[in-house]
Amino acid sequence: MKCLGLAIFGLLVSISSGRAFEIPQNSTQVLVGIAEGWDSSYVTLTFYDKTPLGWKPSRASWKGRLGKSGLVWGKGLSPVPAGVRVKAEGDMRSPAGVFDIGGAWGYAPTIQKAPSLSYVQVTSRDLWYEDPASPFYNQYRRLDREPKSAEEKKAQMKQGDYAHALKLFISHNAYPNIAPGAGSSIFFHIWRGGGTKPTAGCTTMDQGELTSLIAKIDPAKRPVYVLLPKAEYDRYRGEWKLP
Repeated sequence: MKCLGLAIFGLLVSISSGRAFEIPQNSTQVLVGIAEGWDSSYVTLTFYDKTPLGWKPSRASWKGRLGKSGLVWGKGLSPVPAGVRVKAEGDMRSPAGVFDIGGAWGYAPTIQKAPSLSYVQVTSRDLWYEDPASPFYNQYRRLDREPKSAEEKKAQMKQGDYAHALKLFISHNAYPNIAPGAGSSIFFHIWRGGGTKPTAGCTTMDQGELTSLIAKIDPAKRPVYVLLPKAEYDRYRGEWKLP
């Protein structure tokens, strides 16, 4: 049995005390998601590249869906304001903040991607744990055999589900700084019902948009995802050096 963990997604930025947060200086790709408010399950997505003249959108914005109950502060790169509600397992909210992006999974043998972006073709031996009581909570594992225990079978990644035929990991509450119960299995994946259905906490979009997004993501450019309600994006835009 081999535990792969999430080390493939890179190290999180450490924020030293006394220093205001801003997105990593080596990040030259930023995906910005803006919702109308904390309780909205709709998001507008825009991909930015850093140029000598500053951040420039690489293409037109597109639509996506968020958690059924909207957004809540998540556990990523950005600081969480004191006294606010935070992401919890099963709350049906998408984590807000700034997050690393990395690692793709899907049903196809291969996908169009940057050479340095990891990709796993999902089989019955691929697991992702969503039980806060598990020592592998919010971690990916590939078994060297078929799952045997009830825990292993429950953790099997979805198969034969169109919405999960392609997904990209959003590093919320990610290894090695995982807090039990703070939310797990947060991805970009294909939306259901042509965008008519919200999610349990992921960010979803049209399959063509997701395919294009994954093809664009380059780990060498330290891509990050910024997801915030509009008012909070406007508030933190200058301080965090956002596009």
